Amino acid sequence: MKSNTPRDSKFDDLRPYYDEEIPAAMRRIADSEYFPTLSAYIYPDREADEVRKMIRAYTTIDEFQLQVMRACNEQIVKRSMRNLTFEGITALDRNQTYLFVSNHRDIMLDATLLQYALYISGHRTSEISFGSNLMRPSLVVDIGKSNKMYKTIRGGNMRDFYNNSLHLSEYIRYTLLVKNESVWIAQSNGRAKNGLDTTEPGIIRMFCMSRQDNLVNSLAELNIVPVSVSYQWETCDAMKARELCCRQRDGFYEKAPDEDLRSILAGIMQYKGDVHLHCGSPISVRDLEPFSGLASQAFNRHVATLIDGRIRNNYRLSCNNYIAHDILSDSGQYGEYYTPEEKDSFIDHYRRALDACDCDRELFAQFFLRIYANPIEVRAK
Repeated sequence: MKSNTPRDSKFDDLRPYYDEEIPAAMRRIADSEYFPTLSAYIYPDREADEVRKMIRAYTTIDEFQLQVMRACNEQIVKRSMRNLTFEGITALDRNQTYLFVSNHRDIMLDATLLQYALYISGHRTSEISFGSNLMRPSLVVDIGKSNKMYKTIRGGNMRDFYNNSLHLSEYIRYTLLVKNESVWIAQSNGRAKNGLDTTEPGIIRMFCMSRQDNLVNSLAELNIVPVSVSYQWETCDAMKARELCCRQRDGFYEKAPDEDLRSILAGIMQYKGDVHLHCGSPISVRDLEPFSGLASQAFNRHVATLIDGRIRNNYRLSCNNYIAHDILSDSGQYGEYYTPEEKDSFIDHYRRALDACDCDRELFAQFFLRIYANPIEVRAK
């Protein structure tokens, strides 16, 4: 049976699954060699065969998200966080669709935590941008597309890049205005490795490609909501610092074949302490009108800066941010924001990462500490 979701075959290369595609996807997930491991993590008190039978019975995306992804998020929160808090979601209209433009610190969790927050706040979940480089193996594709993930095509020459950007822009606008589904996308291509949350002007350009007659109205009708996700303990902090070291040493960085998967797993498993998600106020026509007379490139830069300001101002600083800043500056400037025990805990974590690094220790130390200290630097400006 087909759902009532509007359909346009031109987006079949990007879209999530339709409901009628879910039963086959559930069978493939249940038959995967990795299923017992996934089952043990999400449902630790249930036998794998019982969970497999349950999964095979699901026939809609809503069922999969409610029964599987909700349970998965609950386990992530329980096992790897001390507190998870949300702010700003209750101010959003449950009958409206939004384009959530989020800072990007973790490959999976930034988007996944928003879905969890939307669900428990009584909102519909959003579709989620997922890079084509991550759409493998087949198990990841089935889980992702059953969880409302749509594909963002990466790579290609300049012509391909333009065509893919236009195609994505059309899909996002179609999803928001025709399918009546909200959308999540990161503010930049790839995670922030240095603790600086920066919106790429190219993202704004892409949003406008599907409607260029009036840039202000083009963006305003998308209802952009800046989203800030803050982790007390940055996910994959040592891996990020190592990548920055290699880039500075070699001028480039080449990922290992399984590195994205290892980053996803590390993000899920690594202890994150206090985590906060803040949905800012939507970008309105009034916000955009001061930029209406600008050429497109300047317009894109100013809108990106506007989003940056809201993301950074709503980022919740933790004790670790202040500790790292004071270590770098060799001062006690922010000593009132952390205890001696918290400082000792951070230093222990920092030293373990430093001892395990296989690159220039001094450079690694600078990059590692900057991940935590930089959010304070940009807030102070």
